[in-house]
Amino acid sequence: MKKYIKPILLGAITALSLSCSDDFLEESPTENVSVEDVADTGKIYPGILNGTLRGIYETMLQTGTGGTDSHEDYGQKGYDVISDMLSGDLALAQNVYNRYSSIAQLVATNDFTFTKPNYTAWRYYYRIINSSNLVIKSLGGNDAVITDANREQMGQAKALRAYGYFYLTQLYIPEYIPTSKVLPIYTEANSEAQPQSTTEEVYNLMIEDLEEAITLLESYNRDEVYQINKYVAKGLLAYVYASRGEGADNVKARNLAEEVIAEGGFPITSKERATGGFNSVAENPSWMWGVDITIDNGLSLASWWGQMDYYTFSYQSFGDIKQIDLGLYNSIKDEDVRRTQFDSDETSDSYLMPIDKFYDTAKEYRGQRNIESDYIYMRVDEMYMLSAEMAAKEGLETEAKNRLKDLLAQRFDDAADYAYIDALSGQALQNEIYLQTRIEFWGEGKSFLALKRNKATLTRGANHAYLAGESMTYKDDRLVLEIPQSEIQNNPFIN
Repeated sequence: MKKYIKPILLGAITALSLSCSDDFLEESPTENVSVEDVADTGKIYPGILNGTLRGIYETMLQTGTGGTDSHEDYGQKGYDVISDMLSGDLALAQNVYNRYSSIAQLVATNDFTFTKPNYTAWRYYYRIINSSNLVIKSLGGNDAVITDANREQMGQAKALRAYGYFYLTQLYIPEYIPTSKVLPIYTEANSEAQPQSTTEEVYNLMIEDLEEAITLLESYNRDEVYQINKYVAKGLLAYVYASRGEGADNVKARNLAEEVIAEGGFPITSKERATGGFNSVAENPSWMWGVDITIDNGLSLASWWGQMDYYTFSYQSFGDIKQIDLGLYNSIKDEDVRRTQFDSDETSDSYLMPIDKFYDTAKEYRGQRNIESDYIYMRVDEMYMLSAEMAAKEGLETEAKNRLKDLLAQRFDDAADYAYIDALSGQALQNEIYLQTRIEFWGEGKSFLALKRNKATLTRGANHAYLAGESMTYKDDRLVLEIPQSEIQNNPFIN
């Protein structure tokens, strides 16, 4: 029986509304239950905090959690689409309904008055942070002495807070410069407006939160894959270290990825599952973090599946066409199973769509109207490629090649087809790992993270409806979201 996230307690419902106010100066809106209310209730009924955590996880998949009724506003997977567009690997090839047009044209990212994505992303991730702070405060605060009874709750809350800050750093900060000031830090729920902290301070908070989360979640056996366990926390910390990009950080990121590989028990996504639809938590043991969607979650047109799946009754099948970038597609070898994930028929109306990577199980054209296909957030293959990337950057080339070949062995039938890896070294090896990362995780929200880690330059292919053929570096102003107008108006520390 499929299970789903359903916030059944008052704490879960209010967690969705906390941080909803446009005005960060409003400390405790009257329509919200206060931190003290939840803390007091939690003493009587500890399950209220588990309900609040469920509410945070529900925020990750629900529509409107960025504060709008837009069909691009549907939680984490919505920002995965945005970041994939910014990376250039996801091409908006046709735009009948005008969804994502200002993003694909890189207009919205250069104008803070655009709600999408500047305001929606800011509000969504700070909403996650604020709700996490509610749980942390209810358990005694940031420096609380943790008991066995609340280790799992505190560990998840700390990891969720770091998750929110991580994506804010990736979307709103061009690159890691320790002294740059962009993001305000909030470590107390419903707190007053805060000044912008240094990027180093934000990273220090993320690292501290995730290190503590890993410790707290050491013996946690989660009930559902949507819950963060120690392996997901290690994966998030690996991404944080890798994004900072300093030598010692690269080693730490690789070590964390290796720990997940060695200890987590997650197999590499098989060749068969690479074209299996990426639609089921139950059928993909490589998924470290995801969510089992059911019809009760109420998703339809406004959903990741609606935007990406040709077989879902929504935008992808009605003319807002999203394809793999033509240049990236042409870089996939003929013998690589991942080339078959995309429609190669130039005469087809699904040309270059991921019709054999992401699809509803029934594979009926416009068949899925109410979404029951699952969402993926992280899979173990990311750890293999992250380990390879970090090893290559630190000169551990044999180790890097071995991890890369571990994955490619599941993408090719004949080892001779990827034997060329053995001859690569230096920048050529790093470039190959970056390319294989883009191919492997196309459409999963990882390409933009890799673009920034590798300080790469992208060139849009001929199939982009906007800016086709244009090149830009990873820190181009147009690839960085703007602090939204509402935050500037309501936060006196930002001008």
